[in-house]
Amino acid sequence: MAGVWAGRPRLMGRPALLLLALCVAGARGLYFHIGETEKRCFIEEIPDETMVIGNYRTQMWDKQKEVFLPSTPGLGMHVEVKDPEGKVVLSRQYGSEGRFTFTSHTPGDHQICLHSNSTRMALFAGGRLRVHLDIQVGEHANNYPEIAAKDKLTELQLRARQLLDQVEQIQKEQDYQRYREERFRLTSESTNQRVLWWSIAQTVILILTGIWQMRHLKSFFEAKKLV
Repeated sequence: MAGVWAGRPRLMGRPALLLLALCVAGARGLYFHIGETEKRCFIEEIPDETMVIGNYRTQMWDKQKEVFLPSTPGLGMHVEVKDPEGKVVLSRQYGSEGRFTFTSHTPGDHQICLHSNSTRMALFAGGRLRVHLDIQVGEHANNYPEIAAKDKLTELQLRARQLLDQVEQIQKEQDYQRYREERFRLTSESTNQRVLWWSIAQTVILILTGIWQMRHLKSFFEAKKLV
């Protein structure tokens, strides 16, 4: 998200949604280094029924030139995606450069893991591999030039299509925020209830302990004939 919402999420009118749609960024690009068979995982918050597209390419470290060069085609990269419930959404072997796609069916944190299972990396790259990863979520995953060519849309029609897709994605984000708020409320109520019962239990234990101590002291004084 381009910004952070403070306070309780609330429904917004369509004009406000259209304005906010222009401020939402759904593409995330980065690169990282991994060793042989090392796994790197990323957490992505995704609403339900949202398409996600990931593009990656790898580079090997050249010891002689001391620079990262494009990887050989024989290098293998495994991609695995798990939903918030731990179910495997995608598990597939790709090449040194590839593109993976999946659609979320459960809102929440999705785990995206990549690792190389090639032993050639240790021989040719000294165990160092750079992975460039670009993740696109929601309407940012759509190929609008291809859609325009397929449906024969004008520039204005294509722009309207983009805005409608952005509004739909923001509505999904709002639904997800309400879902998170509901889960947080239920967790808070459950925690407060446990704290209440624990406080009651502590009070009862203290009262019973006090009664036992008083009876014990009374018996002690009576035995010593002090009372």
